Amino acid sequence: MERVRQLVGEMLIYCFVVILLTGSFLAFFYTPSNQMISYNGSYEPLRGVPMSAAYDSALKISFEVRGGLLIRQLHHSSSVLLVLGTVVWTLLGRFRYALAALGLGLVLLSALAGYGSADDLLTGTVLGKLPTPWWYGLHLLTALAVVTVLVLSSRREASRNPRTPRFVALSLGLVLVIFFL
Repeated sequence: MERVRQLVGEMLIYCFVVILLTGSFLAFFYTPSNQMISYNGSYEPLRGVPMSAAYDSALKISFEVRGGLLIRQLHHSSSVLLVLGTVVWTLLGRFRYALAALGLGLVLLSALAGYGSADDLLTGTVLGKLPTPWWYGLHLLTALAVVTVLVLSSRREASRNPRTPRFVALSLGLVLVIFFL
């Protein structure tokens, strides 16, 4: 069971690499601001509608940046896989590891902060009252904390059960299968 847990942990690291790469791409086009502006993008039904600059930039990434919607969807799918994988990883460890519980909490907090930074799903709620730059900063900080937890845990597990080339190939293959299903 420990080897399966190590395999899931390895897969989580690969999912996080995808999240990191797609998030870096999205950061180039994202504007973390609550400033209200009038939408003037290419999506005709929303033209002239007042919205935050953060939501406007998310729409522009989706509709105007070449491959932007694909990257946003890949970022979101990878994040969902990271959350589900972290739950499985924590359950396989039977909550024995403090790092697993900490990682699960951080992943959930990072997902919430990601939704808050886009200023779409949390708008109008109690959580929507926080400024978008705070959500974005929290999202970046929790992402750094998650990668720290994943790397520390991976190194600890690799010291007990060293990785073999077959093991790495299996984990990479499983991640690719999961992404393309």
